[in-house]
Amino acid sequence: MTAADDAIARLAASDRLLVALDFDGTLSPLEDEPMDARMLPAARDAVDALVATPDTIVAFVSGRSLVDLRVIAEHGDGSRELLAGSHGAEFWIPGEGIASHGEDEAGVALRDALRGHAEDATAHLEGVWIEPKTFGFGVHTRRATTEAAAEANRLVDEIVAAEAPHWRRRTGHNIVEFAFRHEGKDSAIAELRERVGATAVLFAGDDVTDEDALASLGEGDVGVRVGEGQTSATVRVADIAALAALLQRLAAARSLSRA
Repeated sequence: MTAADDAIARLAASDRLLVALDFDGTLSPLEDEPMDARMLPAARDAVDALVATPDTIVAFVSGRSLVDLRVIAEHGDGSRELLAGSHGAEFWIPGEGIASHGEDEAGVALRDALRGHAEDATAHLEGVWIEPKTFGFGVHTRRATTEAAAEANRLVDEIVAAEAPHWRRRTGHNIVEFAFRHEGKDSAIAELRERVGATAVLFAGDDVTDEDALASLGEGDVGVRVGEGQTSATVRVADIAALAALLQRLAAARSLSRA
């Protein structure tokens, strides 16, 4: 029996399962234009199958601002998936709507000032984009040269170190994020687990920021790493299509166990 087979068998038998999924690189390919990201059809089919399975809750857990996550996930007011945006500082709950941990005026003012400074400092660097986020901003360098990316990150690191050394810094695929909130995907999973009363959790992700959540999982949980890279996950799949296939198998197994 493979690690994936064992994971599916154990999760299928769980009384109440939370399936929490990163979005970019896990359900959707990474895009040069971040707002172009959409789930692959196979991933959407797998998510829909899990949502329809009894005693199974699906959540998208992302570093994206909640408003942007709802757009790329094509998430409407009638959607049944839970959302955790901004690394777990913002939530959307079916039947309730937005549940934010809130902003503070000083943090917002500093966010806007630093974002402006970062935009000014990197304006001469082709392919660099400063993404506004609810609790900070991101430095995107996917379309930049290696040299321009390194210079952008150096310049913005100096700005934040000088003006907001208490902010949290995260790295990802061609992005460095800065935020005045310190929630992570580990705290997002913990909050979602408690909110839905999950007896087991599957979390899947593809990036460095997902490792916080993967490392926080308990003995009865399952972590899935999508693609290459060092990981705390117990299961690894090659790509989005392989994850979709695993999720479909889990949906089928849980449907049988719930029948």
